[in-house]
Amino acid sequence: MTLWVLGLNHHTAPVELRERAAFGGDVLPRAMDSLRQSPQLSEAVLLSTCNRTELYAVAEDGQALQQWLEQHAGDLQGYLYQHADGEAVRHLFRVATGLDSMVLGEPQILGQVKDAWSLAHDSGAIGHQLDKLFQQTFSVAKRARTDTRVGANPISVASTAVRLAQDSFARMDESTVLLVGAGETIELAAKHLGEARVKRLLIANRTLAHAQDLATRHGGVALPLTELERHLGEADVVFSATAAREPVILHRQVASALRSRKHKPMLLFDLAVPRDIEAEVGTLSDAYLYTVDDMERAVEENRRSRREAAAEAEAIIDLQVSRYQDNLRAASLQAPMRQLRAFGEATRAELLAKARQQLAHGKEADEVLEQLAHGLTNRLLHPPTAALRQAALEGDTDLTRAAERLFPATPGYHHPVARTDDADPAP
Repeated sequence: MTLWVLGLNHHTAPVELRERAAFGGDVLPRAMDSLRQSPQLSEAVLLSTCNRTELYAVAEDGQALQQWLEQHAGDLQGYLYQHADGEAVRHLFRVATGLDSMVLGEPQILGQVKDAWSLAHDSGAIGHQLDKLFQQTFSVAKRARTDTRVGANPISVASTAVRLAQDSFARMDESTVLLVGAGETIELAAKHLGEARVKRLLIANRTLAHAQDLATRHGGVALPLTELERHLGEADVVFSATAAREPVILHRQVASALRSRKHKPMLLFDLAVPRDIEAEVGTLSDAYLYTVDDMERAVEENRRSRREAAAEAEAIIDLQVSRYQDNLRAASLQAPMRQLRAFGEATRAELLAKARQQLAHGKEADEVLEQLAHGLTNRLLHPPTAALRQAALEGDTDLTRAAERLFPATPGYHHPVARTDDADPAP
């Protein structure tokens, strides 16, 4: 069985393809059930974020992963990457450490990787190999962030969006900001907006209680998602990040809001994949729409400042990949070692029981010990002797060399010379 990773991310695919391959909300648990039942995959973990969808699996054939993913997302040829074994391990370590993120070193991805592992574990789709790999991944990511400055002054997509809003025409202390959603990205945006002393904060969410919780902690006003359209015209800046499969902010709604604002400009950040805001909104003359792909340019400065720390983190990852592969090779030897020991223990137990039985029936102890030693020798040496004889007939020199390493010549030992019937007995 081989360890595989198959996926697409912000490096390989535009947002319209990433949203097609995204697994969010109720779709993700159903997808994990489908993976668990797939006969081609013995273990699987599905990681789906706004910037990537990746399938980690243990399988004979990596083609099975692509077939499964394209059943959900359609043809993705040309946008997918695939790695096996050591390179798959390296990729996962880099993802969890934030080295493969749009914002270099961003901290949210590690939590998302842990969530993916947890869901796979709870659904029964994860086994010993992936469980051990992900546990080591968490340790590697923690060490890289502790021992280097790759995670110093962490910057998220949400904080980058808030900074863009501050650097544009919007002054936060004079602006009304509307947040749509109540997940981690919106939570981070609310935190950064509070630090920027936003004038008024509105939070709309499908579950009102979640919006109220955020509003209480960050000084905002909670709204049910059904009232979004009525309040949209009040917002100078909109941040949206929900798990909805279809847009929650439509072109006609924004056009209506702009009319109510007398065409005062509106800044909109769509931080969701699939997208929350219809792409046509960007065609409105007074609406300025940014998607997660637009964030790529905005975070380039951050990426440059962290490259030295990233190089140090890469060195840690190189070392940990080597250790993982060494441990995997050592573990692969455990099965034959356990088999060999089990054979030896079973042989010992069988012949010892026979010897005890002979002693109980009054047989001489010396004779019983002699038979026990002779029997153990024959039983234990028969399989390797037969294998070596067959190897000699087939010209298999690898096995004979291995035998020489396993059973080096014992100093002072000579093979006994067979006695003939007329040979004089030893004095």
